[in-house]
Amino acid sequence: MKAITRSSMLLALILGIASLQLAQAETRITYRSAKSTSSYYQMGVQIAEAMKAGSNGDILVTVEEGQGSVSNVIQVPSRGADYVFTTPPVLVKLAKGGKAMFEGKGNPAFDEIRALFPIPSLTMHFVVSKKSGIESFADMKGKTILLGKGSFGAKEGAKYINELGLEGQVNFAEVELSNAVSALKNGQIDGFVTAGSYPAPNVVEAAASMPVKLLNLGDAERAQSKSVGKRKQLIIPAGIYAGQDQDVSTTTLEVVAYATTKMSDDTAYQLTKTYWEEKAKMGAANPWWNGVDKSYLKAIIGPIHPGAEKYYKEVGFL
Repeated sequence: MKAITRSSMLLALILGIASLQLAQAETRITYRSAKSTSSYYQMGVQIAEAMKAGSNGDILVTVEEGQGSVSNVIQVPSRGADYVFTTPPVLVKLAKGGKAMFEGKGNPAFDEIRALFPIPSLTMHFVVSKKSGIESFADMKGKTILLGKGSFGAKEGAKYINELGLEGQVNFAEVELSNAVSALKNGQIDGFVTAGSYPAPNVVEAAASMPVKLLNLGDAERAQSKSVGKRKQLIIPAGIYAGQDQDVSTTTLEVVAYATTKMSDDTAYQLTKTYWEEKAKMGAANPWWNGVDKSYLKAIIGPIHPGAEKYYKEVGFL
């Protein structure tokens, strides 16, 4: 009986040590991205798969739905060492300064934000139904446009529309962006604004289900709107969306995956290394990854995590 008891205890001890070693070998990360209907959520899923494959299962990423880039930053004070989130670098700068949408929400934790790696840029899409008769921004007068709530795209879209001489003349439907396609098909709205790397899933869905038009943010709009003019210009090539027979000029804003100083240097190094080593495979599955290269590091505002910086110096990116 004693032998059996001792054997059982020894087995339990061995299993306990093995479980502890396995737990220590695994790095678990929470990756907070965007709404589940967005291209950025799909990217998060791809990153999770790439991290698992590239690390032989040592890095396990759970993708968490976010409510927008601002919300992702605001979460920082309440999160731990496993928190990775995506946002444009300019929002990190504003958070650290307690400015704009972060006014009155300042927190010392924002100073601990550190960059890991860039991901595909935010691309502004102004999508309108053909039956609305909207051919340009001027035609939005008296129309109903869905902006979404709380997202970068909603705030950016409102600024563009107002600065293009339409302040107070457009009805903004400030409801969830997830309702945009059905609302457009039902005629409840005339168009919607979304920000996501192209091809954006909700724009693909809208264009596949009804005739739509993407509005052009060309030289005239860049000259008229300060907000449009200060953003980087991007061309969405013809044919990206159903019925899109011409190139569309719009604006884009770089996006970066961030952690904080709570994350260890080793973890940041492994995340960054695995991301870049797996990026080509992700690009083969979805082309929005192919535009990201080392030049995107120039868009980072503020310090890079020491672990990520170690990798960049090793490969000559810095």
